[in-house]
Amino acid sequence: MKIVTVIGARPQIIKAAALSRAIRNHYSNQIQEVIVHTGQHYDENMSQVFFDELDIPRPDYNLHVGSASHGVQTARMTEGIEAILIKECPDFLVLYGDTNSTLAGAVAAAKIHVPIVHIEAGLRSFNKAMPEEINRIVCDHCSTLLFTPTKAGLENLKREGFSFDEGGVSTGSTTATPTIDNPKVWHCGDIMYDNSLHFADIAEAKTDIIKRLNLSGMPFVLATIHRDSNTDQPERLNAIFGALIQIADKTPIVLPLHPRTDKLLKTNLKPELQNQLFNTPNIHIIPPVSFLEMIALERHAQLVMTDSGGVQKEAYFFGKPCIILRPETEWVEIVETGNAVLADADETRILEAWRHFVAHPPTAFPKIFGDGHAAEFMLEKIISSKVL
Repeated sequence: MKIVTVIGARPQIIKAAALSRAIRNHYSNQIQEVIVHTGQHYDENMSQVFFDELDIPRPDYNLHVGSASHGVQTARMTEGIEAILIKECPDFLVLYGDTNSTLAGAVAAAKIHVPIVHIEAGLRSFNKAMPEEINRIVCDHCSTLLFTPTKAGLENLKREGFSFDEGGVSTGSTTATPTIDNPKVWHCGDIMYDNSLHFADIAEAKTDIIKRLNLSGMPFVLATIHRDSNTDQPERLNAIFGALIQIADKTPIVLPLHPRTDKLLKTNLKPELQNQLFNTPNIHIIPPVSFLEMIALERHAQLVMTDSGGVQKEAYFFGKPCIILRPETEWVEIVETGNAVLADADETRILEAWRHFVAHPPTAFPKIFGDGHAAEFMLEKIISSKVL
């Protein structure tokens, strides 16, 4: 069997590590994987370092798309992916998550009848102003095999018309080979949980970022901000950084600075906040970190603040409370457990959430993301679903 895997953004590169590792360790005589990197993330620290650090095979193709408007970027990727699919003739195209690379792959494959495997299917923020929401919905409805990491994702797909029996089992392919019109859905656990378990101890051995930042044994807040809904709107950006500066009076903050945020701080942040931000010793502004460094930071942090979906989950994996800098989340389960709070870009709500978690740190983190073997489960289902 041949599969083509499309990746383009940092989280997808990391997720692909788990599937590639499982193929290499358990299915190398059954599956050939061809990796296509769209180049959606073009910064060296945001892309190539992850291939090296996570021992992912080098991409067989790189489209070098880089930054552009949504339409231009997606069009370039669709054209490139279509040409590769025609050349490679794979049994399946594997797509992750909800980026423009995901959308481009879904459109290219569906138009030429290559079956799509969507990993992280069924997630919904119910906010179609988010480009990611459009991307994930389109991809789900173009897919033949859908793997959802959560029960909420399963329920979302039910509501959108995917077929399930009374016991909640996807009925696709019960009497026929799955197709785009007769798709199959599985609740499989989260592939990022696989990675977090695998790399946790490796991160401790191979990184010294906590020591370099002089934070050994100290409580600190880890913060990441990158979504355009936050960085591109001055009012929201100022509210978030206003809260961060106040929190830094009490506890250190580590802020790996995304290229988008770094660029827009100079234009969208008030001068007085810029001055405070860059002259507050307790705020450690650092370049984008590697995946292993990020795991080390998450494991040692007292609390995580983020607008990233992946970082929300990773905080949960490592038993850390999370303040979500968005009005909604596709990972509703972590909010429902009480281990995360939706604070949006509201300075007052951010500070209230921080005070709450400092005074009442959560202690129970139910196992809602599977058993750490999602990749193997997915590959077994992919193999058994091959169109003969």
